[in-house]
Amino acid sequence: MIWTERLTQFSALDITALSLLICSWMWIGWRIENPKPGCPSVSVLMADFRRDWMIQMVTRQPRMFDAQLISNLRQGTTFFTSASMIAIGGGLALIGNTEQLAGVANDLTQSTIPAFVWEVKLLTALLLLSNSFLKYVWAHRLFGYCSVLMAAVPNDPDDPISLPRAAQAAELSITAGRSFNKGMRSTYFALAALAWLAGSVPLIGATLLTLAVLFRREFASQSRSILLQVPATSAQSDTAK
Repeated sequence: MIWTERLTQFSALDITALSLLICSWMWIGWRIENPKPGCPSVSVLMADFRRDWMIQMVTRQPRMFDAQLISNLRQGTTFFTSASMIAIGGGLALIGNTEQLAGVANDLTQSTIPAFVWEVKLLTALLLLSNSFLKYVWAHRLFGYCSVLMAAVPNDPDDPISLPRAAQAAELSITAGRSFNKGMRSTYFALAALAWLAGSVPLIGATLLTLAVLFRREFASQSRSILLQVPATSAQSDTAK
């Protein structure tokens, strides 16, 4: 009964804006990982390059470049994991002082909004940040697994288990990259969720803007065009001449 009364403090537009945020977050993730045939996303294109990377690693001597690269990927996940933890801590501290936040907001908007409403709005962003944190942690661990498999690939390219082991390392790298990308998307939408503090209309605007940015980067960016370019072979170069 108490929760029913509290939910009435949110307008229909608030519920609509929150639903749009959640649906957009889930839809863009699904679309990126399941693109239409003939229209791959950047994430899907990068998965193919990760497989090519591991194939090239088999014959590369020494493999210091590969070790440095996987180390850089792990450092990236470590940075975002730490940043997520700091943001979550700051959000929890802010929830403990929502009355002060509500007082400042009431002075600006000249309207009285209960502290419970501010808590729910902040909690929405914190839940998305928590999901980001978990995805970053898992990506970091998967990159660690990948580094172990890379080390297990025999130095002899003619060894029958070289390519199968490299393929295993590639799939782990792809899974880690997918988890990292999910964490990034959650971070983007967590930032969009903060717009709810200014009202439901700003939340709708921030959600649509975030959705447009993510869609463009995955399906209409310059980087995607570069990834789609097919390098000319030596035979094609001679023909062109």
